[in-house]
Amino acid sequence: MIPPITNTHPALRRCWLPLARASELGEQPARFMLLDQPLVAFRSPADGQVRVYPDRCPHRGAPLSIGCAEGGGIRCAYHGWRFGPDGRCDEIPALGPNPSGIPPKAHLTPVAGTAERYGMVFVALDEPLPGVGLPEVPEADNPRFAMGELPILSARASVGLLADNFLDTAHFPFVHAATFGASEEREVGRFEVTREPGELAFTATYQHQFANREDPAVARGERPLLQTRRLTYRLVAPFHLTLRIEFLEAGGTNTIGFFLQPETAEACRIMSAIWRDDLDGDAERLREAVEFEVKVVEEDLRVQEAYHRLELPLDPTAEVHTRADRTTIELRRVLSDLVAASSK
Repeated sequence: MIPPITNTHPALRRCWLPLARASELGEQPARFMLLDQPLVAFRSPADGQVRVYPDRCPHRGAPLSIGCAEGGGIRCAYHGWRFGPDGRCDEIPALGPNPSGIPPKAHLTPVAGTAERYGMVFVALDEPLPGVGLPEVPEADNPRFAMGELPILSARASVGLLADNFLDTAHFPFVHAATFGASEEREVGRFEVTREPGELAFTATYQHQFANREDPAVARGERPLLQTRRLTYRLVAPFHLTLRIEFLEAGGTNTIGFFLQPETAEACRIMSAIWRDDLDGDAERLREAVEFEVKVVEEDLRVQEAYHRLELPLDPTAEVHTRADRTTIELRRVLSDLVAASSK
């Protein structure tokens, strides 16, 4: 039997994972958790780049995150050792001004990779696997789209189950009855699922009819209430998810980005944003759209936080599946391939 994937699965060390919003980082060191590992991160004024290291001084193991910024790097709060922008110790006060006494091992080892994208900082703790990439949101680079960031949400939840939830449409009429689900059809039609060659990623496209009560042209009698929309889901392993919603009669596109940070075995953070091209620069409508999406995620979390076992089964015999589960079955296949690749 294939073991399930958890928030701290070793394969995730070789993936790009969100660590923080860029706005959370400044010159002062800050502590974050990823895969049950404490990390210290800061933005060095030397070059403006984000530095991420294990949150542990090599001298006596004190957390560097309680230190202070100095010289473009960090000074440890315990014995005052200073580590420069390159992570090398350049001063040990107890040894006086002579740098020749600094041990060669007195340096910080950075994480394998750091990248900034869409207002977030992503890291790979170890060398990333082939086929594992950073998220891609074309709308973010399109000036027609306005972006709205949801506040970061912390939860007792499995990132695997949250990814499964995001890709699932059968729960809409039940979990989201108070927001948008009441008008959703219960029957799930056929998805077109396409695995991307050479990548641990896939897209799934679904077109269906829905009651577009937000369309002003419906109230004016210019368009029917029942309209068509196209949903395009994309997963980039392990847990970078987007949903592009195209309104075929009314026009306009809404894209939701959903990025999951596995902090510990039972805790994670959700970083989400929306991009819309149908708001005509109306800041108030964008604010309302963000608040609406927060309510949707909170509805999901009422279910996700109630799970006893915070893990996503990968063995196909561990659960019962139906034809309505095509996208979430593909998620399990991609993650199974990820785990297999990490063990080679």
